[in-house]
Amino acid sequence: MARVDTTPLKPFSVGLTGGIGSGKTTVADLFAARGASVIDTDHIAHQLTVAGGPAIAAILARFGDRFLTPDGALDRARMREYVFADPAAKASLEAILHPLIRVETERAAAQAGGAYLLFVVPLLVESGSWRERVSRVLVVDCPEQLQVERVMQRSALSDAQVRAIMATQVRREQRLAAADDVVVNDGEPAALVPQVDRLHALYSRLAAA
Repeated sequence: MARVDTTPLKPFSVGLTGGIGSGKTTVADLFAARGASVIDTDHIAHQLTVAGGPAIAAILARFGDRFLTPDGALDRARMREYVFADPAAKASLEAILHPLIRVETERAAAQAGGAYLLFVVPLLVESGSWRERVSRVLVVDCPEQLQVERVMQRSALSDAQVRAIMATQVRREQRLAAADDVVVNDGEPAALVPQVDRLHALYSRLAAA
């Protein structure tokens, strides 16, 4: 596997993370509207695994066509179920995707022109290396029961399936312990605005300095 690059991607950058259903995308969109250059690693992973995407040939060779949809894209639901039950398969998938994600992330960062970079990394704390690549870690936080309810509302997953995904992520307490900054997303969306405004002002000052 390619060596993990732990060099910060820009003199000032923010890594945004949070558990599934915490509202990472909503918060990232608010930062983008204020002038941050948002780079979403999950979106990059999706682009790598569409039909004809850069990761598809390697996934086909390693896992076979049963993990592809009829049009040739990654069957994410089937793959998720499979790798949750098989740590070796999970490691194989990560060995395919992570170097490609890193390359595309660096390319996007080099082309970014906003006030500062904000990387959306769902497994930032779990990855280890990302903490050294960004200037600050921003955690979007909410109670775990609310995470479950949100994911169930937006997907066909059951309570048990959502909690199984959460079990593969670090605990809420560990994520908060790694945070430099926290956005609390446990109520109305309007409550996010003053929190994002305050942090955007801080990040803009730090980036300018």
